[in-house]
Amino acid sequence: MSLEPRLRPLLRLGNLRPDDPSAPFATRREEAARLSRLGWWLLIRPGPTTAATEELEVPVEGGRIRVRLYRPAGAGHGPLPLYVFLHGGGWCVGTLDERDPRCQVVAQGAGCVVASVDYRLAPENRFPTAAEDSYAALCWLVEHGDRLGVDPARVAVGGESAGGNLAAVACLLARDRSGPALCHQWLDVPATDATLAQEGHRNVPDGYLLDAAAIDEYLEAYLPDPAQATDLRISPLLADDLSGLPRAWITTCEHDRLRGDGEAYADALTAAGVEVRHTRLAGHIHPSFAFTRLLASALDHERRSVAALASSFRRASGT
Repeated sequence: MSLEPRLRPLLRLGNLRPDDPSAPFATRREEAARLSRLGWWLLIRPGPTTAATEELEVPVEGGRIRVRLYRPAGAGHGPLPLYVFLHGGGWCVGTLDERDPRCQVVAQGAGCVVASVDYRLAPENRFPTAAEDSYAALCWLVEHGDRLGVDPARVAVGGESAGGNLAAVACLLARDRSGPALCHQWLDVPATDATLAQEGHRNVPDGYLLDAAAIDEYLEAYLPDPAQATDLRISPLLADDLSGLPRAWITTCEHDRLRGDGEAYADALTAAGVEVRHTRLAGHIHPSFAFTRLLASALDHERRSVAALASSFRRASGT
């Protein structure tokens, strides 16, 4: 399918001002945050007002990280399901604020507490810091479920792009380390194979807001040693065993170099006996699944994604 027509001017603008590879990541994070404040509201519909937000400091190996909680309005009494969310940004950029609207949508739509995790970023904190931070936050949140008002029997994890990678890894670590029982993994445009062997890297050209050079740069910043690319904490697709993982909701986009990563992971999970629903968004680019103000197809997919999460929570509770 051809590109979604409303994405064409956005691509022209984006390709006129590519990232400056000579700028340090700290500078680029500031620029990304500025652009987020100025422009994301044009692309992403605002979420409903949640009953409350709260910021916590969670201990991790070598430090502490922020976690922002969103509680749905009108949820009543009793513990709520928990959805642990991991933002994207190539393990190097990205903020909690960028996905604030989506976290509000999920909290209200799925009737759950959303915990958005501010894992430490590369290159200051290299592999496997982001993966271990994400898993440590998941474990801490479940361990403190009584105080936080969340139900340890109804816990899900998800993320976007590099965050989708971290969410998939968290599921593997939870299984292998006897961690929290998870009922759902929601992976939007995930990176699953750091060896870059999947078909999207060969068949999707540059010019769709995630070029080959950017992927290479993010991986170089995150991985101290290229030989680590086969470690399951960066390449969940290459894990020896994918059985026993929670049901998966996976999104890929047609004009995205990571599309093969998501599709291959969906196929591998299915072969391992995991319940999977994979949707490829025709005409979309890497980030446009989230452009819910700009694209009706993105808004429809978000609603179906939230409904799938809510369904997994109901199934986990036996209702």
